[in-house]
Amino acid sequence: MNNQRPFISVVTPVYKAEDCLGELCRRLVSALEKITPNFEIIMVEDAGPDRSWETMVPLMAADPRCKGVRLSRNFGQQYAITAGLEHAAGEWMVVMDCDLQDQPEEIHKLYQTAVDGGFDVVFGRRLQRQDSWLKRMSSKCFYAVYNFFTDAHFDSSVAEFSISRRPVVDEFLRMKEHNRSFALFIRWLGFPIGYVEVAHAERFAGKSSYSLSKLFHHSAESIISQSNKPLYLSIALGLSLALGSFLVALYFLIEYFRIGVVVEGWTTSIVSLWFIGGILLVNLGVLGLYLGRVFNEVKNRPLYVVRQRVGFADRQTGNSAE
Repeated sequence: MNNQRPFISVVTPVYKAEDCLGELCRRLVSALEKITPNFEIIMVEDAGPDRSWETMVPLMAADPRCKGVRLSRNFGQQYAITAGLEHAAGEWMVVMDCDLQDQPEEIHKLYQTAVDGGFDVVFGRRLQRQDSWLKRMSSKCFYAVYNFFTDAHFDSSVAEFSISRRPVVDEFLRMKEHNRSFALFIRWLGFPIGYVEVAHAERFAGKSSYSLSKLFHHSAESIISQSNKPLYLSIALGLSLALGSFLVALYFLIEYFRIGVVVEGWTTSIVSLWFIGGILLVNLGVLGLYLGRVFNEVKNRPLYVVRQRVGFADRQTGNSAE
């Protein structure tokens, strides 16, 4: 067996994808062998309800370059990516989805762009996405809102499909926040980043596990973890309401002394109370979300827990518990 350190590691989170895995491994092996015979494919099974792990076992037995990590429960895509990267040993790291919408044949394009352009990271830009209308629109809305709250300029056509040098991934793994987003963290690190157009395919089999509620939750978590702007907007809204209330009170006071007008105020008072009460609850909710994130961080729990590993021998990893 070749014990040389892999040149390229491919990390792909797996969830409800048993029908994709055989084709995924076949195409990855074919694509990577055109770059180097020294690679590894790390599939991280995120405790899905299907037989993905049982499907992975014979694939790993057939080719020792295919390796597997099985998490103890469903931690989520971003945690599975982190688990895979902590188990990877390559000089270059590829992150991609397992459903073959990110096509293995495009890895060479990512790698060549990084080498030719001197980039530490290259992301694939999907100009013709083969997703549903709802998923495309939700992605655009997320990045529009995210860009507003973070004063950033992220492209909705870019996701996790990327290649990164080892030092970039090492810095990413030093970030132990529980609220994780691989693409956002990598951009925050500040290494030179390139982009290249890649082909985007329809899902090979099955359906996406991301519902609208999951997308909304992920969006809110990403914004809260990356920006304090919602808190500043909450303060600005409170000050604006206070100033507006003061001006209205001043107007009515002047009208009373000028022409003796007494304002009938029951309806106005009730509406104002409900409005201000709603604003207060929203502000408390925003503050509570931030406090909740702090609470989750100070518990200092591991990001994920590994139930089983195949193909890693005695390789040391950073954040697993078995």
